[in-house]
Amino acid sequence: MRIEDAIEVFGGGFTFTRSFTHPYTFERAGPLWVMRDAPRKKPEYRNEEWLVYGIPTEEADAIIQANCRGRYAVCAFRTMEEPDTPLREGWKAIAYRLQSTEMFFVHPLAKVPLAKCDYAVERVTNQELADRLAIAARTRQIRPEHLTESPPRLRQYVALDKDEPVGWVRSIPCGESAWCSNMFVVPTHRRRGIAKALMAKMLADDRAAGLKANVLLASHVGTKLYPEVGYEPIGQLLLFKKQRR
Repeated sequence: MRIEDAIEVFGGGFTFTRSFTHPYTFERAGPLWVMRDAPRKKPEYRNEEWLVYGIPTEEADAIIQANCRGRYAVCAFRTMEEPDTPLREGWKAIAYRLQSTEMFFVHPLAKVPLAKCDYAVERVTNQELADRLAIAARTRQIRPEHLTESPPRLRQYVALDKDEPVGWVRSIPCGESAWCSNMFVVPTHRRRGIAKALMAKMLADDRAAGLKANVLLASHVGTKLYPEVGYEPIGQLLLFKKQRR
């Protein structure tokens, strides 16, 4: 998979979940991509996210300044073959500060792992379980319409300790691939194989649905887990914000 294709999957999946409360769009802006709120009556827009790959920093910044509506962040991508120093120095030179970095991973679904744990792992298919998960996660993970769509626009998975959700993850199909969203295990149940079991179930269903790959962004902790279930690094996201003067 080209990193441009993985960026498209990220943009499609990320904006889908951000649209639960108000439409959050994914659009091209010349050679860049932008994720932001659709027009709304009150001008209280959420932060925009500008996605940049393969474009000189000053050219990208000029496009952003001409088109942004307010607060924003820059998500600059590089492939594994490209050094990160030019990105760090290029954005710093025009008054941007690096906030964080995340690794970009792709699972080709050619070989799906087998993983089990001591807890029930299942797909959320009814409102009662969706409500219990929302309480545990403190935010709704799947909307009622997603439970009955065919084919599903979102597949939500949960690990249960008796009836209590202790881990969750969701897959969002975007074209021929899927975006892996919000992988989480509660602290009291970590290091028990729950994350691997959740990922294995999700990836098996992705493959059964005819998808070609699954894409995700990983924190430092996640970079240790995801290769163990077959993900391969494709690049890195560097998040920048403009410094206040």
